[in-house]
Amino acid sequence: MSAGALMAGEIAEQPRVITGLLGRGAAIGAAVDAVRPPVLRGFVLVARGSSDHAAIYGRYVLEHATGCPVALAAPSLHTRYGVVPELDGFLAVGVSQSGRTPEVAATMQILRAGGARTVAICNDETSPLAEVGDVVVQLGAGEERAVPATKTFTAQLAAFALIAQTLARTGWAPPPWGPVLDALAAVVADDSDARTAADRLSAAERLVQVGRAFLYPVALEAGLKISETTGLVATGYSPHDLLHGPIAAASAGVHALCFSSPGPVAADVAAAAAALTARGAGVVAIAEHREDVPGAGAFIGVPAGTDELLAPIVYAVRAQQLALHLAVARGVDPDRPFGLTKVTRTA
Repeated sequence: MSAGALMAGEIAEQPRVITGLLGRGAAIGAAVDAVRPPVLRGFVLVARGSSDHAAIYGRYVLEHATGCPVALAAPSLHTRYGVVPELDGFLAVGVSQSGRTPEVAATMQILRAGGARTVAICNDETSPLAEVGDVVVQLGAGEERAVPATKTFTAQLAAFALIAQTLARTGWAPPPWGPVLDALAAVVADDSDARTAADRLSAAERLVQVGRAFLYPVALEAGLKISETTGLVATGYSPHDLLHGPIAAASAGVHALCFSSPGPVAADVAAAAAALTARGAGVVAIAEHREDVPGAGAFIGVPAGTDELLAPIVYAVRAQQLALHLAVARGVDPDRPFGLTKVTRTA
């Protein structure tokens, strides 16, 4: 089997996985609505690794839809220091590919003891995480044999969007899913832009990823995917965090992946790209149009027309394709990165 064959196959499954999840959207919505607190005060999200990046997306889409505050749990406060927060009126959402990361399940158990109602997002309905969920959102992604999570990650994004749609305040208009499915099919069918960009980046020594708002978690996930598949240190930033200090390290030896979709924060990404280019860094645009990212020397196109709130599902696939081809270009098998396993047993 060729290097990256498993990861490539699982990337290609994503239109089917998302379509299947959406087909169960009404049932998922009814189940989540049944455990909605009488007065919804907020959310606490629990995750690690790629799932943590999905949870950051969850934070954005849930707060946008409901107007309620959303917090990311600090598991060590609960598992190591014994803190049991008071969470009446809160919904705790645990997210895990396998559902078998002990720390996530243990934290969810403690949050439930503090009064939260619980939702588990995972692939395995028999997992420890599922056992502590009042509701289980079964992703239906199936087994992922490649170490880097791909189809589960985008399914987690879609699950959060469905939960947000269910719990949204009056007047919030849910974005349409049709363009997402069309864009996913187009992206999976043609990864030539990602392959070309990977060839350009194959000798890179340092990479940064830039995205804001709904694409910020995609920038973080792109960094993780590139790091775990290639061994490169690749760090994600929001434009403002980048400009508040790390931009000082930008030079001709640095390459930046800039994720931009039309919307209120597109100008912030463009400003960061311009600042990077001015310092001599190479810029790769992951956007609908090359001109959306000033000075881009390479371009990975994303089909136009997907709503900004759901666009991360499509952009994440482009990041996965780039990580795959970059690893292969550097002589690494992304299916089996050195020293990594599928489940990390943190507690």
